[in-house]
Amino acid sequence: MEIVWGRVLPVIVSIVIIIGVAVLREYSKTLAAIAATMPINIPLALWIVYAGSDTASMEQFTRAMLINIWPTIGFLLVAWLLAREGYGVVPILAAGYAAWGVGLGVVLAVRQVSGI
Repeated sequence: MEIVWGRVLPVIVSIVIIIGVAVLREYSKTLAAIAATMPINIPLALWIVYAGSDTASMEQFTRAMLINIWPTIGFLLVAWLLAREGYGVVPILAAGYAAWGVGLGVVLAVRQVSGI
């Protein structure tokens, strides 16, 4: 049986990052935050798209990623605001995902109307 590295590698990298964040948080919250927000899936996704497409497809894909990052930034903003107010992890995650969902809906609506 052949290993499909395009599918296995993201899982392995994610596990290593989770362990790294758990270890780093004991030494430095800043380093842990940097490790948690590293663009790991982006290079992997670019690699996969690049392997099966042309330059125009890469441009469209990277433009779509740039547009679609905004809901994630909304997730982080809501998470930070609630953490600052002392909420626990469950309400932070619930509100963060709610904000992400609303943000994604807005992005999709804007893309539909504008044709981006």
